[in-house]
Amino acid sequence: MAHEIETTAFFGKTPWHGIGTALSEDDIYHWPAACEKAGLAWDVELTALVAKDTTAEVAHKGVRRTSDGKMLGVVGPRYCPLQNRDAFSWFQPFLDAKEAALHTAGSLRGGSRVWVLAKLNRDPLVIASGDEVEKFVLLSHGHDGSLAVRVGFSPIRVVCANTLALAHGSDASKLIRVRHSKSLLANLANIRDVMNLANQEFEATAEQYRLLARRSISQADLRKYVKRVLKVDEADEIATRTANQIEEIVRLCESGRGNDLASVRGTYWTAYNGVSEWLGYNRGRSQTTRIDSLWYGEAAGINKFAFQTALDMAA
Repeated sequence: MAHEIETTAFFGKTPWHGIGTALSEDDIYHWPAACEKAGLAWDVELTALVAKDTTAEVAHKGVRRTSDGKMLGVVGPRYCPLQNRDAFSWFQPFLDAKEAALHTAGSLRGGSRVWVLAKLNRDPLVIASGDEVEKFVLLSHGHDGSLAVRVGFSPIRVVCANTLALAHGSDASKLIRVRHSKSLLANLANIRDVMNLANQEFEATAEQYRLLARRSISQADLRKYVKRVLKVDEADEIATRTANQIEEIVRLCESGRGNDLASVRGTYWTAYNGVSEWLGYNRGRSQTTRIDSLWYGEAAGINKFAFQTALDMAA
């Protein structure tokens, strides 16, 4: 299940993949220590590439890990490597001020993608009685040229650890991408200004979550909602695999993790969380690929679409 994960570190309960090194109270406020325990204290370098048939050097470069010589990707001539220790060092002042604490860190895809999940030390969003959403920041970058440095804000529902979507149309809700260039470290400093908007964005989104929690959904509308999320045309014949997916999601909407709470049962909030649980725990080949897709790939788009669809139908 965790074949794409090399090493990780975590604070608190053992994470979904069941592996990793535990972080101490001191570690979660000290990026260098967490970087070491997460197995990310290695460097990359650029290496020349040659054509196989002529041995002539080409413009592109290979990204190679110096600790074991592993090739992590092929990049363009303007690419400037960013070491793991530097990629997230800009975040240290927030840790020093106890505005945030490191939660998990690690790598995916054999080291080509690195992430840090940090929890904002702010009060959680209370959606309904017994149902809270914590505020997280997802920091990530890649060594294969496919992922620029990113900073994204990620609400996570406490009772089920569902990764949720933020409101649309806000500058703070958009992932910030910074090119791997010589000015990268200077550009990272500009991201700090956006961090000041994070809490406002979470609070604004919470109002939409609460709206969903106040709106009841019928069995017929629940099925209509799931079909819209999966983009299934009511008039078309539904394939067996799709029909099974619909039934699986409907079941999660009705009785998934946290959806049996009396304060939210049978609402558009639980309908949306049923989709989120399916994306995070059921869709795809393994939990590793699900998380990768939910953070960076197709599932992220589905999650946002599911959220907006729930809002449209609830209204």
